[in-house]
Amino acid sequence: MARPVTLFTGQFADIPLETLAEKAAKWGYDGLELACWGDHVDVTRAATDKAYAKTRKAILAKHGLKLYAISNHLAGQLVCDPNNDARSDMFAPKSCHGNAEKKRKWAIAEMKNTARAAQNIGVKVVNGFTGSSIWHMIYSFPPVSNAMIDAGFKQFADLWNPILDVFDACGVKFALEVHPTEIAFDIVTARRALQAVKRRKAFGFNFDPSHLHWQMVDPVCFLRTFADRIYHVHMKDAALTLNGETGILASHVNFGQPSRGWDFRSPGRGGVNFEEIIRALNDIGHSGPLSVEWEDAAMDREFGAAEACQFVKKLDFPKSGRVFDEAFSE
Repeated sequence: MARPVTLFTGQFADIPLETLAEKAAKWGYDGLELACWGDHVDVTRAATDKAYAKTRKAILAKHGLKLYAISNHLAGQLVCDPNNDARSDMFAPKSCHGNAEKKRKWAIAEMKNTARAAQNIGVKVVNGFTGSSIWHMIYSFPPVSNAMIDAGFKQFADLWNPILDVFDACGVKFALEVHPTEIAFDIVTARRALQAVKRRKAFGFNFDPSHLHWQMVDPVCFLRTFADRIYHVHMKDAALTLNGETGILASHVNFGQPSRGWDFRSPGRGGVNFEEIIRALNDIGHSGPLSVEWEDAAMDREFGAAEACQFVKKLDFPKSGRVFDEAFSE
């Protein structure tokens, strides 16, 4: 059986959930991956109000959709961010605006509640970000010592282990979307993040090939390296658009501008080799949903979401239980 194809609602959170569910069903999706903002999931409420929590699946079910995961990238980012400056005020309540440590305290409580919300809703995976206190040290000038990097991974473990304790208590797993600005952004840092939390089972990865592709990290290599830690899969594309002037650091140029060195694309319209990703997922035995995270600044989002659903459904195929020429030996 082919994997279910779902749509991550983060880029559609301005649309009421009831309306989006109706649209997604018409586009052909099997389910949604609900963002914990907009009116899609209020995690504080869902953590304590089981009746409300049950309405999340009920709304989807009215349209023939299922729910496999929820995602709280916004709060997760604030846990380890070193500054929590004005850029992230929109992620937290107004009472926290302008106060970095107040935002961090709120974010830690919010991520714990996200685990409780997931348990009450009835899903086993929460996707999100961790933030990173050392991402701004990515280029080592002024010189960055090994001790500084070690301290960053230690802070990640110190802040996230108590959150992961709640995930364990709720029977839910946290899947970090490996991504620049996070504690893990490639294979080397993902391995180190796992080591920092002593490889506890509550912590794994939301595989998103787009963020690896533009860094020129092989997404298939990531899948094979962390076969037992792929807790969720995003289907998202990107294109390198290097022209001799641009670089992969994007030159402070916003998405959708032709002068960027890379940009996100609707699935199938960029450079990610999704064929090999499906084969690798089959090889590692991952049968969970393929969740479209749709981002393409040059394309209408409803057109793109509908097209992406059909692209992924056509792409996916079940693993064979035999070699094709075994018939000759029977």
